[in-house]
Amino acid sequence: MPILRTVTRNQTVADEAPPESSPHAKPLPADPQKFPVRVAPSAIDGMGAFAESAIPAGAKIGEIRGEFVSLAEARVRARQAERTTGRIFMIAISDKRAVDATHSTDPLRFANHACAPNMVLKIQQGRVAFYAIRNIDAGEELTAQYGETHHAGRLICRCGAAKCRGRI
Repeated sequence: MPILRTVTRNQTVADEAPPESSPHAKPLPADPQKFPVRVAPSAIDGMGAFAESAIPAGAKIGEIRGEFVSLAEARVRARQAERTTGRIFMIAISDKRAVDATHSTDPLRFANHACAPNMVLKIQQGRVAFYAIRNIDAGEELTAQYGETHHAGRLICRCGAAKCRGRI
């Protein structure tokens, strides 16, 4: 299996890939971000994902990619990450598999939880995609409702929504 390296933001290419001029050259994977998103400090928690341009309601904003792992392995990694960094980038995509986005370069992995989110996470054919629930202004933090998490209600929610449920 070829070793992958990052060549530009959100694109990877195999080290052993033939030159672009070769008839056997494989195209780079499409950038999964449909709208520009930047990562910056968040008033909610740590780093957050922010819209760099206006996003219309219903639009696909982008995706999170990562390593596919078993749900059992994801739980082990989540416990390790919680102890070491306090940041977990795991998303269950079925009752057997998860995506570990720990080493992903996709900016939406920094989307924070909010009880009144502006986007929704959808699992589509094993892919993790985000869609705007409403019109989103440039500069606005992108948030999603996490739903059930490994925190099991032990983590205090800091979203600041008027109807915040208080815990994640």
